[in-house]
Amino acid sequence: MGDLLRGKRVLVTGVITQSSIAFHVARLAQEEGAEVVLTGYGRLGLVERVAARLPKPAPVVELDVTDRDRLEALPGLLRDHVDGLDAVVHSIAFAPDAALGGNFLNTRWEDVATALHVSAYSLKSLTTACLPLLGEGASVVGLDFDARVAWPSYDWMGVSKAALEATARYLARYLGPRGVRVNLVAAGPVRTVAAKSIPGFADFEAIWDRRALLGWDLTDPVPTARAVTALLSDWFPKTTGEIVHVDGGVHAYGG
Repeated sequence: MGDLLRGKRVLVTGVITQSSIAFHVARLAQEEGAEVVLTGYGRLGLVERVAARLPKPAPVVELDVTDRDRLEALPGLLRDHVDGLDAVVHSIAFAPDAALGGNFLNTRWEDVATALHVSAYSLKSLTTACLPLLGEGASVVGLDFDARVAWPSYDWMGVSKAALEATARYLARYLGPRGVRVNLVAAGPVRTVAAKSIPGFADFEAIWDRRALLGWDLTDPVPTARAVTALLSDWFPKTTGEIVHVDGGVHAYGG
């Protein structure tokens, strides 16, 4: 056990299975002394079973980030478990099948809008919903995938990640005067449930096998989770609007 997050109260979204990056963020946060609350959507029983496998059982609060009423109720639901928040982890993304897999030119706006709402706008809506609980020095960290290039099959999720990056910068701009930091961690591909649902995910595996300067293990979410945990701590007190790449170095060179 460490003390990097000793006494911190951390909200972690996006825990679905033990293979998810968010699960390992929650685990590391607890091991570093934090009190953790999770959110779940739809399959609450599944999230609660996974939460029981953390070093300490964590409460689970139901949240649909596209539901305004649920967002408005979130501070009250969280106060049943914690008296405030020091950190928020945004690990939420979704795009309909029609928005992925090479269908970019044919995707309808309704499907694009869903991808943008859940994967990008939700960073703003989740953060602002939590603002009544966030004090000076609080940290918001989102999970990203490098959006500077057009990846095979990623299509409108790639556009959503570009929107997520812009949203984080604007949140950093507007929340900086309140002392709230907003940063992203751009992870390399990890074989999570969400990632494996992306058509053509094997193309990412081939790219990272060939180009990762430090090597890359697609089954290991821990390097990414460690970066998120570090950004949640007080060790980055003046870092905001940043994208930290944890991808074995793939982003750093052209071929």
